[in-house]
Amino acid sequence: MKQQEKERIQQAFKEKVDYNELMNCTRCGFCLPSCPTYIETGKNEVHSPRGRIALMKGLVDGVIEPSDEVKRSIDMCLGCRACEPVCPSGVQFGRLLEQARDAIYQTNNQSVTMRLTRNLAFKKLFPNHHHMITMTGLVGFYQRSGLQKVAKKTGMIRVVPKNLRAMENVLPQVPKRKDMKRRPTHLQSFIKQKKRVAFFSGCLMDTVFMTTNDATMRLLQYAGCEIVIPKTQGCCGALHGHSGEQEQSKEMAKKNIAAFEDENIDYIITNAGGCGAFLHDYDHLLKDDPEWKERANKFAGKIKDISSVLVELEFHQIDLQLDDQIVTYQDSCHLKNGQNTFMEPRQLIEAVSGVNYVEMTDASRCCGSAGIYNIVESEMSMQILDYKMEQAKKTKAKTIVTSNPGCLLQMKLGIEREGLGEKVKAIHLVDFLLEAYENANK
Repeated sequence: MKQQEKERIQQAFKEKVDYNELMNCTRCGFCLPSCPTYIETGKNEVHSPRGRIALMKGLVDGVIEPSDEVKRSIDMCLGCRACEPVCPSGVQFGRLLEQARDAIYQTNNQSVTMRLTRNLAFKKLFPNHHHMITMTGLVGFYQRSGLQKVAKKTGMIRVVPKNLRAMENVLPQVPKRKDMKRRPTHLQSFIKQKKRVAFFSGCLMDTVFMTTNDATMRLLQYAGCEIVIPKTQGCCGALHGHSGEQEQSKEMAKKNIAAFEDENIDYIITNAGGCGAFLHDYDHLLKDDPEWKERANKFAGKIKDISSVLVELEFHQIDLQLDDQIVTYQDSCHLKNGQNTFMEPRQLIEAVSGVNYVEMTDASRCCGSAGIYNIVESEMSMQILDYKMEQAKKTKAKTIVTSNPGCLLQMKLGIEREGLGEKVKAIHLVDFLLEAYENANK
């Protein structure tokens, strides 16, 4: 790393990283047993929350210089925020991580390939829903046209990097473009109305995982909700915020706040733990913007995960039925650590007749998905996933339920890696509950 670049990064850390939050860390070490990378690297302090905070503080104080080792430590972090609930001082590590990555990636000299890739993903694809439909529509065509089978049969698939190849195997069947374009904007409750809610449909959730979005809305209708789905909403910006693109994430936040703020609603419902946690933190993201601060506070105060609203509406008290089976649950890190939603998914699963719920050891430890972490940090991701699958197998569960699309794909990948495809399935909570409801109410 050149001296000029080091100076730019050091200055960026001083400007962007919250020094008061860094000082909140008392170095007690309570965070260490909760950190997957600290555990998986053989208890290397550089890859712990305490160690990363020490590096950030050293950069701000000018005690240490930016280096590849510092950048590696920041990049290696999953951003799972498991350190936050166990921290006696309440250090908001997730926010520090986002600030640190912003300081690095907005000043670091990146290769032309990296710059083009980041520009394509962060500025062209995710912020533009039409581009997202086009891109995922091509994936759907690849799946339906027979090209996927040909690519595998002829070995052409081997030109794709191994980590991407693995994810390609576990992608759901992507809907047709015409179906992704025809989305509802308003739905009535199936029973006497109890709540009027808005639904945050997201980007990947409303394309690749569109059937899960449909299941979410049906569950809300069965539970007594009138639903509005604003057409002008867009990607939540979580991927941008976690990847050093904070200014872009702020613009996306403003777009979403404007899309929902004129709706007369009780809640804004989410069904993806990662999206929900980032939406919930819009108030912090825009705290220094006088025009948007109060609007962001109101928006963030209405965010509610689908599992929370279903429990509030006593959905777990109605008839839910599935064939006899052992079921376990894999926590979404951001649902638990970012939205403090832990018991509600378990309450709903345990309410299903025929289910023998078995808690997985370390169910709340990150599965290694973490947005695009399983692609950019494949080796560590698979190491973490292998541990997760060891715990899942011990439950003897036929079904692994989770509440985030990334976790879902990661658990499907784990099932495939373990050769359990004929015996075990992974499913999103809302798809699981819809099947249970409709099975019991035929």
